[in-house]
Amino acid sequence: MTHVVYLTRNGLLEPLGQSQVFGYLRGLSREHQITLITFEKSEDWANEAEVDKMRNRCDRLGIRWLPQRFNNRLPIFASLGAMLRMLVLILREKEAGRLALIHARSYIPAGVALMAHRMTGVPFIFDMRALWPEELITAGRIRRSGLIHRALSWLERSCLREASAVVSLTHAAVEYLKTRYENELFGQHIAVIPTCADLDRFVPINPQYRSRQVQGCIGTVLSGWFRIDWLAAWMEHAAQRNSELSFEIVTRDDPQAVRQGVDPCGTLGERLKVYSKSPDEMPETVCRHDLSIMFYAGGNLSELGRSPTRMAEVLGCGIPVIVNRGVGDVASIVEEYRVGVVLEGSEKAQIMRAFDQLGTLMTDEGLARRCRSTADALFSLEAGTDAYRELYSDILTAEYAACAV
Repeated sequence: MTHVVYLTRNGLLEPLGQSQVFGYLRGLSREHQITLITFEKSEDWANEAEVDKMRNRCDRLGIRWLPQRFNNRLPIFASLGAMLRMLVLILREKEAGRLALIHARSYIPAGVALMAHRMTGVPFIFDMRALWPEELITAGRIRRSGLIHRALSWLERSCLREASAVVSLTHAAVEYLKTRYENELFGQHIAVIPTCADLDRFVPINPQYRSRQVQGCIGTVLSGWFRIDWLAAWMEHAAQRNSELSFEIVTRDDPQAVRQGVDPCGTLGERLKVYSKSPDEMPETVCRHDLSIMFYAGGNLSELGRSPTRMAEVLGCGIPVIVNRGVGDVASIVEEYRVGVVLEGSEKAQIMRAFDQLGTLMTDEGLARRCRSTADALFSLEAGTDAYRELYSDILTAEYAACAV
């Protein structure tokens, strides 16, 4: 089996790491010897039972897991420190003969993979996910044309040019990148692999067990690129329209900060619950809801590359969504497959119009089946894993052929 080093600054112990890293690696580990380098947050690492559980899962699959401690104090220096640690580990893998391909998830790991490629010649995949520099600008974390933005743009350009393959979440992002980096992407191997979900875990339950009165929102809402103001407006007006409605926000964000952002006057009171759940508990938790709310900062360049994990998981459970426009292909999927409602704005009239549309949609007896079939067609983990497997094969075959010449 060929040796692949997978780099990510996400933690394997956090929900995203388990769904969007480990989910794929379970299948890829059948043909490849995987060394996985992750960065774990302190609160996750403190849970010794979960750490042992994950180690055992990796061992059973033959995945060599090298967890590192995540540090976000002084972010620039923390990032540089993380890059140095990743580079040292990669070079050790190379020296031990355990390195044929580097799979770099997002920009900082890709920067390390670029350095390692220049030092060793080992090919790498730039799995860029979303357009991270644009996300940081949208969230107000960096300034366009500032020093950090220029550095990230240089990194983006270099990785797009020198990677053996580029992975994007959406076709919309690819079209944008081809316009901006025409020369760098000429002849480049580009694969579009949307965010997938383990649809063996996220499955519908019998609709008769649903209350039809719980609207949910899962994942971070304090990231800076989630429209918490739209979420607050929707909950306020929906609660006024239907006194039986309750709301649940399932997030690892600080509960008090979330409440302050969504319900600053305490109007919703007990009708709003904010809590967190472990990854293993998420499928059952999602199935408690009758609608999932997901509003992102659409309309910005940053959103061209977004493919929300939560959408794949929610649809897999047979649950419709309410979304906004300008977020990758989200709105077009919702409208084409009739699996939810698109909210056009946060004004009361727009919310009430969407609320009425939702009421009609929820009477459709085929809605849950349609949500599930849409998830199967677009967001299957098996399909995503097969796409990565084919990408690995193409790169390694080309690499071996080049070496034989």
